[in-house]
Amino acid sequence: MNAFPAYGGLPGGVAVSHLCVYDWPAADGLHGGTPHLHLTCSEGYVVTGGRGAVQTLTTSGYEVTPLAPGTVAWFTPGTIHRLVNEDDLRITVLMQNSGLPEAGDAVLTLPPEYLTDPETYAAATAIPADAPEAEQARIARARRDLALAGYRALREAPEGLAAFHRAAAALVRHRLPEWRERWLSGARAAAEATGAQLDRLADGDVSHLAEAAVRTEQPSAYGKFGMCGRLDVYEWPPT
Repeated sequence: MNAFPAYGGLPGGVAVSHLCVYDWPAADGLHGGTPHLHLTCSEGYVVTGGRGAVQTLTTSGYEVTPLAPGTVAWFTPGTIHRLVNEDDLRITVLMQNSGLPEAGDAVLTLPPEYLTDPETYAAATAIPADAPEAEQARIARARRDLALAGYRALREAPEGLAAFHRAAAALVRHRLPEWRERWLSGARAAAEATGAQLDRLADGDVSHLAEAAVRTEQPSAYGKFGMCGRLDVYEWPPT
């Protein structure tokens, strides 16, 4: 029998954060966050308060999904999404691969001239952790507005999605080994642990039940300026 793999994260290798969606107005009169996509991760929303919507743009077209308390919505990699806050929208976000969407697997829909290389992109999107809160807010809002400009162009000319996908993939290519390690120690380890448990049970071995454990985590940061709003975040994988 294979060695029993260790896994101590949340079920299935997911992660969570608590999101208060930005109420900043945009040029189109709507309030909300920064449009972006993920390249290897699905993401889910559990709406816990307020009302709003998520706008999505894929090769299948543009859609608007209303969000209200109790709504559970999710989307797969490649879905450009923009959260719209209509009334104090609050969401618990479920992230695949141990929180990888908030740990690098995201590319904002900036205009093409900002997507040419990782350095140019970072200069337009990075929020210094040691900057005063007002300066962090200014940068977050400026990059949101810049991403909305690129997003509007993609909505008006969706044939540009293929070029955006290629540029996004090129921007993150240097980070793929790091992402693979997160997947190996998270989602893959969780799946392999289940396989090992099934093998043990089939052999009449219940020893893993004696290894049961309970864990808790508290947010490692509160009110962080994220892509879509202010975030209460956890360390994933847990330390």
